[in-house]
Amino acid sequence: MSNEIDQDRRRLVGAAALTFVTSQLAFSGAAEAQLSKPKSANLGPVKAGTHTSFAPLKQIDAGVLSVGYAEAGPAEGPAVILLHGWPYDVYSFVDVAPLLAAEGYRVIVPFLRGHGSTRFLSDATLRNGQPSAIAADIIALMDALNIQKATLAGFDWGARTANIMAALWPQRCQALVSVSGYLIGSQEAGKKPLPPQAELQWWYQFYFATERGRAGYDMYRREFSKLIWQLGSPKWNFDGATFERTAKAFDNPDHVAIVIHNYRWRQGLAEGEAKYDAFEKQLAEAPVISVPTITMEGDANGAPHPEPAAYAKKFSGKYSHRTVKGGIGHNLPQEAPRAFAEAIIDVVADS
Repeated sequence: MSNEIDQDRRRLVGAAALTFVTSQLAFSGAAEAQLSKPKSANLGPVKAGTHTSFAPLKQIDAGVLSVGYAEAGPAEGPAVILLHGWPYDVYSFVDVAPLLAAEGYRVIVPFLRGHGSTRFLSDATLRNGQPSAIAADIIALMDALNIQKATLAGFDWGARTANIMAALWPQRCQALVSVSGYLIGSQEAGKKPLPPQAELQWWYQFYFATERGRAGYDMYRREFSKLIWQLGSPKWNFDGATFERTAKAFDNPDHVAIVIHNYRWRQGLAEGEAKYDAFEKQLAEAPVISVPTITMEGDANGAPHPEPAAYAKKFSGKYSHRTVKGGIGHNLPQEAPRAFAEAIIDVVADS
């Protein structure tokens, strides 16, 4: 889950926390925030769960990884990269990808490091889960696929990754769709304690800080992940087959190491890599994102998340927000695929 201990999400449970983060996110420039109505994209009807598979998955060496990914749509179409979160995988977009492909987009859906068929090329590489490293992975993937510029869309870790890419490499990002808004944080921001009720929301981060937590997650990956799904999407009645399709991605040999390092790094309990220090310095300043952006939120997101007003001014380009109704939870693309695809089509039209 996108549950980093940072000033953009942790501080949003409880009135005091929201007040704090709103002041932290103040920005002197004027964002072009507005209520947004979807444009008339010619998307056919689709129900969540309509599709259960992609075309055969592909594999490509990119940076320090051999990246596994799904691809759909014409090779010459405008590129869209869809980024999943934790504990999820590419199947969050199994209904979104064909909608976009039918509209002529080249859709790339990679497994993040530590998930699915993505593997490290060297045993000597640090199993590093820090957010800037994951963002650099996607830039390397774009290079390997000869994609100069793409629209980025994601949720949870994927939204954070897309935010970071748009902030650090705006020349590579045509437009952005981000579930739960602005998710860039830093280790320093994560050091500030929260009120007890807010801290309770992040129980698993404290669990992961212990060796018992590492062993417990390793032993109970599926049970743990299913619980996170239920908490994040309390009104999503996913079936066993839907969960199991994704749960296979957690059998990746580096999965536990990446997840544990990610959360420990956020709390300052694990070191990152020096080659990302310059990126982290920039991100610690909470940079404004200038590319055209649509942010989204489900009306039943059970995971801690900021209110749209708290982050609207972090987007200085053309910007709008959409709340998707109907009991939609944390895994918005899989629960409301048409709404997610519409947002991508609309933000591209505005870019």
